Amino acid sequence: MTKQDTSEPTSSNRLKDPDEWKTGDEPMTGAQQSYLETLASEAHEQVEEDLTKAEASKKIDELQEKTGRGKNGSDQGQRPK
Repeated sequence: MTKQDTSEPTSSNRLKDPDEWKTGDEPMTGAQQSYLETLASEAHEQVEEDLTKAEASKKIDELQEKTGRGKNGSDQGQRPK
């Protein structure tokens, strides 16, 4: 058996600016919407329902900063590429 490399690549797509995503203008995913609803509730804010993937990603970042969620990387993976 060969050991699989599970290390993170240094140039991960997660680090790419949402404005540069090829699919950034598509509607946000169900996972993004669900996570935004959770964050918005904690932050006592309203979130638009018709955000794009890129807009949702930026709003997630903003609300994570406001609520303190995701700072240690535990909530990463909620943002699609």
